[in-house]
Amino acid sequence: MIPSPASLDPTANAGLRAALRDLKSPVRAGDAFAPALLPEALGDPAFRREHRVRYAYATGAMANGIASVELVEAAARAGLLGFFGAAGLSPAKVEEAAARLQAALGDLPHGFNLIHSPSEPALEEAVADVYLRRGVRLVEASAFMGLTPAIVRYRLSGLRRGADGRVAAPNKVVAKVSRAEVAEKFLSPAPEGLRRELAAAGLITAEEAALGAEIPMAQDLTVEADSGGHTDNRPLVSLLPSVIALRDRLRSRLKLAVAARVGAAGGIATPAAAAAAYLMGAAYVLTGSVNQACVESGTSDRVRRMLAEAGQADVVMAPAADMFELGVKVQVLKRGTMFAMRGARLHELYRAHDSLESLPAAARAALERDFFREPLEAAWEKTKAFFLQRDPAQVARAQADPKHKLALVFRSYLGQASRWANAGVPDRALDYQIWCGPAMGAFNEWVRGSFLEAPEARRAAVVARNILHGAAVLTRAHFLRCQGVALDPETVHPEPLTPEELDRALDR
Repeated sequence: MIPSPASLDPTANAGLRAALRDLKSPVRAGDAFAPALLPEALGDPAFRREHRVRYAYATGAMANGIASVELVEAAARAGLLGFFGAAGLSPAKVEEAAARLQAALGDLPHGFNLIHSPSEPALEEAVADVYLRRGVRLVEASAFMGLTPAIVRYRLSGLRRGADGRVAAPNKVVAKVSRAEVAEKFLSPAPEGLRRELAAAGLITAEEAALGAEIPMAQDLTVEADSGGHTDNRPLVSLLPSVIALRDRLRSRLKLAVAARVGAAGGIATPAAAAAAYLMGAAYVLTGSVNQACVESGTSDRVRRMLAEAGQADVVMAPAADMFELGVKVQVLKRGTMFAMRGARLHELYRAHDSLESLPAAARAALERDFFREPLEAAWEKTKAFFLQRDPAQVARAQADPKHKLALVFRSYLGQASRWANAGVPDRALDYQIWCGPAMGAFNEWVRGSFLEAPEARRAAVVARNILHGAAVLTRAHFLRCQGVALDPETVHPEPLTPEELDRALDR
């Protein structure tokens, strides 16, 4: 029995710290009790069963392959659910990644990203085609503002009535949302009109269209709070409970046999953040920024070092390449790069002018000197060549609409800025676009002074298992606090464990 007076002596505190970290054994402190709690008990067991993972923990699909094949493999082998970052890649590159992961992982769980592409709907459709053709059974749907034919076709393809009378859906969707109105669309069945249109076009069968009325568009919904990339910067403590309540109201109103599970993302990079999300009712947690700092990510060592130096306030909003014309923004790293300021300047010029030719001479000179490092005509020729391969319709539209041509050239800078960062191009460091949320700074604060402070030590599975181990420790500490046990600060701040220590602590 560990004593629990209001003020514990150092010896008792040390014993309590050790007991809390021994997750396989219950803790007794006076009359208080905290049960054994391994990380696989956190979150919704239905999530773990359906996705066949050990932990209710996912790694998100950071675009341009930052959530790389290697990162997804590492997640799968550690009992986590990993999503490949397909956004921004050509359908051919996405198919290549799908082939590699299917060959390497076989039946181990993993998924791929399908991002909404309002400026390039044909690209969205082409990526969905890849997934259907290759039998990809799980996608993370991100940046959607509403349902599109591509995501509905993917979800409804292959629907059938099972022997138990329920609808069996081979294609699963984990939708990432930051607004209640978008959450409602994924928590509900696909609209009847859209289902009919897809059936009439022969893209799904009449039976699939009819069965689509009985299931929600997503069986898992990730509530994305203040995060890297596309984000509304909303606090998780208000957004997550409201979406869970919305899910419950919709299930009752729509009389769905199965309701979607709701998970949490945005700001999840420490044990405290994960524990808080689980305690608020998150079925699972999903991490993003912290994975980009891991050695398996598809970015450069230079970016990993920049991320390892980031503080919570070293982030800023900047124009998004994929939704530039709409004024949509993404959250990026501010420290060490001028990308956000330069991106804002491009959007300012786009709003004020209708063509490349109408740009003021001074602005044009600055763009050619600092942004593109070549005449804008040469930048357009490169942009045109890119889109002739990716989506020729964009070139035809640009030749008829000078404003669209202006947008494509400006978007080319934004898009290349991410690739310069991923490749670590030395003379483009000031232009790096590095998607990052304040969670990165919180992680750096937590691991300061430990082996995880070094960028080369950050492996995705080690980071994830440390977050989970710490979340379990903090949850048990919370149980004791609720029973009146006084805990000192060291007791409730679990330090990172080495891979060998994690094996001893977590393996049965």
